[in-house]
Amino acid sequence: MKRLVQSLISGGDLKSRSLRGTMLTMLSFGGTNALRLASNLILTRILFPEAFGMMALVQVFITGLRMFSDTGIRTSIMQNPRGDDPDFLNTAWTLQIIRGVILWLLTCAIALPVANLYDEPMLAQLLPVVGLGTLIAGFTTTNVATAGRHMHLGRTTAIDLGTQAFGVVAMVLLALWLESVWALVFGSLIGSVVTVIVQGLVMPGIRNRLRWDRSAVSDLFHFGKFIFLSTAVTFMISQGDKAILGGYISLAELGVYNIGYFLGSLPLVLMGVINGRIVFPLYRLKPIAESPENRAKVFKARRMVMAGGLLLTAVFGYGGIALIDLMYDDRYALAGPVVVLLSLTMVPQLVIKTYGAVLLAAGDSKNFFTLNCSTAVLQTVLMFAGATWFGIFGVMLAPPIAILLTNPLRIYYVRKYNAWDAKADGFFMTTGFIVNGLACWLHWDEIIKLMG
Repeated sequence: MKRLVQSLISGGDLKSRSLRGTMLTMLSFGGTNALRLASNLILTRILFPEAFGMMALVQVFITGLRMFSDTGIRTSIMQNPRGDDPDFLNTAWTLQIIRGVILWLLTCAIALPVANLYDEPMLAQLLPVVGLGTLIAGFTTTNVATAGRHMHLGRTTAIDLGTQAFGVVAMVLLALWLESVWALVFGSLIGSVVTVIVQGLVMPGIRNRLRWDRSAVSDLFHFGKFIFLSTAVTFMISQGDKAILGGYISLAELGVYNIGYFLGSLPLVLMGVINGRIVFPLYRLKPIAESPENRAKVFKARRMVMAGGLLLTAVFGYGGIALIDLMYDDRYALAGPVVVLLSLTMVPQLVIKTYGAVLLAAGDSKNFFTLNCSTAVLQTVLMFAGATWFGIFGVMLAPPIAILLTNPLRIYYVRKYNAWDAKADGFFMTTGFIVNGLACWLHWDEIIKLMG
C-alpha cells in the first residue's frame, strides 16, 4: 500500500501520471466549482437576476470571439513533436498575444451593434471592458500547455484554485460596493490579471519572449486552420442556447436559466476537463491503432470517465429541484427543472464527447472540423425551431438530437483509428436514458413550466 501511494505521488510512468492527473483534475474541478457556487450563492443575494442575464449575454459574445479566433495553439503545443522546443513555444506565445489584441479590438467593434440587436444599451459599455480579459489572456505563459502535454498538473491545479479564490473574494467585495453588473465585470478582470501573473512567475519552464520562427508558424497554422474553423462552429454548439434565448425571453429569465445551466452542466464540464487533461494525452501517448493493449487501456479510462459523468447527472436529475430550492430564493425556482432536464439531454454528449480527442490526437483536425460543423448547423436550426415552438424546453432538446443525428458520421471517422467503442456506447447511452428519463418523468410537472 505504501509503495502504491508513493507511486501515485511521485511515480513517473504513464499509469502513475494518469492517476495523479485524474486526481488533480478532480481536485481542481471540485475546488473551482465549489468556489464558483459559493460566489454564485452570495452574489444572487446581492444582485438581481437581470445582472446575471446581462452577464450571460456578454459572455456569449466574448466566448464567441475567442472561439471564432482560436487557432488551436494550446492543442498544437500538446500534440506537436516540437511541443518542448523554445522557438516553437515562443512563436506560439507571440501569436497568442497578437490574437489577444485583435480579439479586444473586435470586441470594441461589435459592442454597439450587439447592444442594438438586443435593445440593451448597457451592452455597448460592458463588452469593451469585459473584452480586456481576452487581451490579458494573450500573455498566458506556454508553460501551462507544456505541463498539460506531460500531465504535470500539480502546480497548475494549485494556481487555478488560488487565483480563483482571489477572484471570488474580489467579486463579492465589489458587489457589496457597486451593487451592479459591473461587480461581475471588474471581478472577472481582476481574476484574469492575477492568474496570468502568477502562472508566469510560478510555472516551471522557459520564460517566454517574442519570437517569429517561420517553420513554427507554418506548423501552428497547418494544424490550427481547421481548429480555427472547428472552434468557430463550436461556439454555436456551446453558446447557441444563450444567444438564441436572449432574443426570446427576458434578461431575468435568461439569468435564471444560466444559474440552472451552471449547476446542471457540471458533469459535462468535468468530463470536458478530464478529456482535455487526461484522455487526450492518453490518445497521443498510447495510440489505439498501434496495439490491442493500448486500445484496452484507453478504452478503460474512457469508460471510467463516462461512468463517473453519468452518475453525476443522475444525482442532479433526482436532486436538482431540491438543490435549487435549498440554495436559492424563489426568484430562481425555474432553474430547478433546467437542472433536471439537463440530466437527460447531456447523456449523448457525455457518452460521445471523448471521440473528438481521437481525431485531434491523430492530427486529423480536418475531419474534426467537418464533424463539428455538421453538428453546429443542425443544432442551430433545431434551437431556433425549439425556441419558437417550445421556449426553453425546445432549445434544451436541440443539442442531444443534433449529436445523435450526426453520430453515424462520428463513428465513420473514429473507426479509421480503431477507436469506436460500440458496446460501451450502447450500454452507457441506454442506461443514461432510462435512469435520467425516469427523473424527468418524476418531475414532469416542473419541467413543463419551461415550455411557457
